[in-house]
Amino acid sequence: MSKQNRTPIRIAILGVLLAALVFAVYSSFASEPVLEAGDAAPNFQLEQLGGGTVTLAELRGKPVVLNFWGSWCKPCEKEMPELEKQFQKYGDEVAFIGVNIGQGELVVEKFVQQVGVTFPILLDKEKEITKLYNIGPIPTTYFIDRDGTISNILIVQLTEQMIEKELAKLLPQAR
Repeated sequence: MSKQNRTPIRIAILGVLLAALVFAVYSSFASEPVLEAGDAAPNFQLEQLGGGTVTLAELRGKPVVLNFWGSWCKPCEKEMPELEKQFQKYGDEVAFIGVNIGQGELVVEKFVQQVGVTFPILLDKEKEITKLYNIGPIPTTYFIDRDGTISNILIVQLTEQMIEKELAKLLPQAR
């Protein structure tokens, strides 16, 4: 292949690389800010399964375990008993909150009964809080301290040991 024949190929490759660079820069500026440990957890208000509403602000003064899930998510289903076990153990010392992403009340209610969850479940029907918290893969769990600051974010199926480790950071004397 002569040098003259390679020039259009080089220009095309350069164009593709330039387009990718422009897209990457645009995406980094156009996306929502990512929440990190140390940031204030954004307040929200959501309808609770079974009635009423819950705001994050009203939970101030106690640690919060904020778990985002969906009934279609097998890891979410598998971690629910672990969350329930910790909810039963810590009672009123820690607020355990499950946020269902975009599903109807009947589907959520059936799932909750099936897995035996008794901690509060909130319905993010329009996915507004899911977007506010930049939720991608699920399950995602935010551990929030008494003052409303994010202590840690885990994007993984939780185990009892993982929950205990995070709560030990948030409670003066974890059990």
